[in-house]
Amino acid sequence: MKTLDDLLSEGVKGRRVLVRADLNVPLDGDRITDDGRIRAVLPTVTALRNAGARVTVCSHLGRPKGAPDPKYSLAPVAARFGELLGSPVAFATDTVGESATTTVAGLPDGAVALLQNLRFNAGETSKDAAERAAFAAKLAAFGDAYVDDAFGSMHRKHASVFDVARLLPAYSGGLVAKEVDVLRRVTGDDVDRPYVVILGGSKVSDKLAVIEALLPRVDKLLIGGGMCFTFLKALGHEVGGSLLQPEMVDTCADLLRRAEGRILLPTDIVAADAFAADAATQVVAADAIPDGWIGLDIGPASAAAFAAALAGARTVVWNGPMGVFEMSAFAAGTRGVAEAITKVDGLTVVGGGDSAAAVRQLGIGDAGFSHISTGGGASLEFLEGKTLPGVAALESA
Repeated sequence: MKTLDDLLSEGVKGRRVLVRADLNVPLDGDRITDDGRIRAVLPTVTALRNAGARVTVCSHLGRPKGAPDPKYSLAPVAARFGELLGSPVAFATDTVGESATTTVAGLPDGAVALLQNLRFNAGETSKDAAERAAFAAKLAAFGDAYVDDAFGSMHRKHASVFDVARLLPAYSGGLVAKEVDVLRRVTGDDVDRPYVVILGGSKVSDKLAVIEALLPRVDKLLIGGGMCFTFLKALGHEVGGSLLQPEMVDTCADLLRRAEGRILLPTDIVAADAFAADAATQVVAADAIPDGWIGLDIGPASAAAFAAALAGARTVVWNGPMGVFEMSAFAAGTRGVAEAITKVDGLTVVGGGDSAAAVRQLGIGDAGFSHISTGGGASLEFLEGKTLPGVAALESA
């Protein structure tokens, strides 16, 4: 892939640069509750601004149905973007219409604009190649060069990710370049060992392809979160009212056989009598969850065992929380694992999504990890060994 540094070395003063960012931030009304994705693209945008480029940023937000929807407007993002840049960001009230055309045309050197939500246009996500290409052509008209810094969207064959990169000179942004480099390191044949992967989240089916891809490579695979109960059921344990995928029990049993002791499961569980922050709780053995009780976190002995398994590791990948960390009563397992990862002397990768949200919500901070991915789904598909359309487009540009 050609990179942002390649583009800057060519000179961008006075040139129009279209930047695909991932500004899909969580909103409470029009209040941004986590601006991490805006901050992630700041280095790329700042470098282009400082070099005199006229920068137009585009992104999606949420899942509108191909038409304008006020609750998914990027207007609050434009305001916060400007605050973080220390300079106003011009906001176009449409994506490729009159407002966008006027806004982009009026940009002076070193200025930044943000287009309205890409998904307000059906062509962005269309499965019809011609419709997608037509929308991409309108977007490409706003740039002399294209920079993709939206790793969280690179697993989507969308107009702004795939098609625009084939219409303009295309470069990876700093964030995308780092994401691809780090994920290639943890999926390569020369990974530093011991290599430990921690997987959580709700469903085994969501992570099955990752387990299949990584199990032959890892020294240890630690499994928590809701998905652990299907594995516990595969061992013959009753799991009460905990999340269970009965159709995956045989698959989990097969994985445990093939792992030959390299899969580590919780030995104790924080169980609750209801899925609620104020529910009654008790710590029980993983093979003794009472009928009707729900496992909502790994227990303290399991958190300690997972931390011990991480000690001495040289490469760690973590994707998925250990419990319902959003409720304080069920956050200790995720906190314990996260803190143990920060003590690892080696490459530590947090695989985006809920894991990244947990790091921030629990106040652990980014500094203790080598890399926190901005793309949950994209990082999962990369770990699975899939080719990401956005990466493929940049590599062939």
